Amino acid sequence: MNTRFRGVDVREALLFEGPQGWAEFSPFVEYEDAEAATWLQAAIDFAWNEQPAPLRERIPVNATVPAVDAARVAEVLARFDGCRTAKVKVAERGQSLADDITRVHAVREIMGPEGRIRIDANGAWNVDEAEHAIHALAELDLEYAEQPCATVAELAELRYRVKHKGIPIAADESVRKAADPLAVAQAKAADLIVIKAQPLGGIRRALAIVAETGLPAVVSSALDTAVGLSQGAALAASLPELDYDCGLGTASLFADDVADARPVNGSVSAARVTPDAGALDRLEAPADRQAWWLARLERCHHHLRFE
Repeated sequence: MNTRFRGVDVREALLFEGPQGWAEFSPFVEYEDAEAATWLQAAIDFAWNEQPAPLRERIPVNATVPAVDAARVAEVLARFDGCRTAKVKVAERGQSLADDITRVHAVREIMGPEGRIRIDANGAWNVDEAEHAIHALAELDLEYAEQPCATVAELAELRYRVKHKGIPIAADESVRKAADPLAVAQAKAADLIVIKAQPLGGIRRALAIVAETGLPAVVSSALDTAVGLSQGAALAASLPELDYDCGLGTASLFADDVADARPVNGSVSAARVTPDAGALDRLEAPADRQAWWLARLERCHHHLRFE
């Protein structure tokens, strides 16, 4: 990766080809098999089954700004061609709210008043911290705050407290990592949801969750390779409504990838990606990591068979 992001310097993924094309199995290495099996279910579905018909050919995407020093913001944004929305990581461990404010200020200065800025805390704040941070950042005209707190109850309380500020609350982990992904809507804890194809078990299941919540959705990625990003793009292409730029431009965070999925003029193609043969050879994992992933694949597949 060009920049360390959420503790990750090198992204590992297992790619395979099925009758419908290539798919990606890439749960983060620390995830237990039970959770990782849902990612495998999504990959198998994408490789073997016909997907819902696309409603659009290109997907508008946001730039993603890791928790970098403000002096590096321009360097990061320059990698996202034509993007007029930026998601800024905040609440990084070891950093302060002052660091967040300075970073978001730098993004606003570069993007100008017409640029859209959303922040993502990955559930790291408690309710009081989140309320204080949103008040401090409100003058920068935030599009929304993503997963500012960890639990559905905290999100609901925060949403009530900051409603007068007019800053929507988005739920990510409270949807994709929850036993009940509909709970956040039932509790009126969010104004919109962030969905990801792999963690939710595939495109059809993600579409069903959006339909059942009745909330606007933003399609995002989990630092996928170009293959995984194409599954996310297929999900975004099949949503009945797409009101927000999607978090599918993260190929620009990589120094190398199996294909070029970087945004062009602020959008990415919804077409399926076939990895470049030379890139597959160049990025092939060492033998010990291949063995680790194949063993994980077998365990997760066994888990699916006996669910």
